[in-house]
Amino acid sequence: MRFVFSLLMSIVIASAAVSTSAENRPYEPIGAARSAFYSRASEVLLSGAAGTGKSRALLELMHLRATKYPGSRHLITRKTRASLSESGLVTFEEKVLPPTSRIKGNSKRRYRQVYEYPNGSEIVVAGMDNPDRIMSTEFDTVFVQEATELTETDWENLTTRLRNFVLPYQQLTADCNPSSPSHWLKVRADRGAVLLLPSVHEDNPTLFDRVSGEWTDVGRGYIAKLENLTGVRRLRLLKGLWAMAEGMVYGDVWNPAVHLVDRFEIPADWPRILSVDFGYTNPFVAQFWALDHDGRMYRYREIYQTRRLVEDHARGILDAMAGEPRPVAVVCDHDAEDRATLERHLGLGTIPAVKTISDGIQAVASRMKVAGDGRARIFLMRDSLVERDSDLVDRKLPTCCEDEIEGYCWDQRKDLPIAKDNHSMDALRYACMFVERQSEGVFV
Repeated sequence: MRFVFSLLMSIVIASAAVSTSAENRPYEPIGAARSAFYSRASEVLLSGAAGTGKSRALLELMHLRATKYPGSRHLITRKTRASLSESGLVTFEEKVLPPTSRIKGNSKRRYRQVYEYPNGSEIVVAGMDNPDRIMSTEFDTVFVQEATELTETDWENLTTRLRNFVLPYQQLTADCNPSSPSHWLKVRADRGAVLLLPSVHEDNPTLFDRVSGEWTDVGRGYIAKLENLTGVRRLRLLKGLWAMAEGMVYGDVWNPAVHLVDRFEIPADWPRILSVDFGYTNPFVAQFWALDHDGRMYRYREIYQTRRLVEDHARGILDAMAGEPRPVAVVCDHDAEDRATLERHLGLGTIPAVKTISDGIQAVASRMKVAGDGRARIFLMRDSLVERDSDLVDRKLPTCCEDEIEGYCWDQRKDLPIAKDNHSMDALRYACMFVERQSEGVFV
């Protein structure tokens, strides 16, 4: 049986090598990607540094299975549907499907619900933020992009959907950049429930030429960008290590499973505040906060953008606030000129932030702690960015508050946080200090 399966997969991989992508280049799985093509493990994870071709490999494998097994059903998912539209589906449509393919149909990518194959196979698209669409049907395989965003309950729920039985085996595949070594996904792999396949940059032929044994021009440029990273982002995105930053400021209290929450409609009577950290070469950050009637804070929107003027940001803030209650306060960094510009274009007054770093960190940490009611006092809604800064993405730098938190570390020489990639951390402190200094009756 094993010989028959190996022979089948050899044929499958050979087919993959001659199928063409949108770039008219054949795809051939290499290294960890090739191991994924052969694996029959029920749970398979491609984990590795940024740019190793993890998503491409697993999407190619899913496309191949849908093509080879008529009537099979497959799922592409991520924690939120919105993030999937701008990541995995772009790769699938531009790199995996042939340019003349009719499989993607005529609907816009953000509205895509299913890819229908001529042989009756289907690849369904859904986010884990709409579980009813996933939990009401059955699949042969599932691909999870950036699986570290999921909870273990999400993951285990997906395994219960693997019962379509058109393929000779059912499989949950996933990719991710490494996270903390204590993350549930790494723990699950360590105990053998997930087959973890380490993906390296040499697996990506765009970056590394296996014939010459040297980096391509594209590869040299890409690796040079990753070499410029520091701290835990360098360990994870360049080295592919499951690492925790030493001296993480909020290491004892930050827990993505607790503090990152799915989006929901905010009641109109919840007070709003805006916290702003000015920047141009460094990111300008504006965080939109809502407070429930128990004083819990929810960041529901964020602007995190470089190389735009304050007046441009003001217009973006006004557009984002259209139809919403006006903020009860706009808490800002102290730059007098920028504050005046923001006030003039917003038509709102501003309040200078309390910038005492140690007090602000204590205020944030206190809110991150789980209270007696079993809940924290501060939350970040997923998919809060108004627009992702493409330059920061290209440079593998943080693009929002949650990106900054795990790299926000103490400088032991100064007993202060390292003053790098901390712009959203500043805005977070401003917001928490403002709320802490208000009388309780202001927000109820």
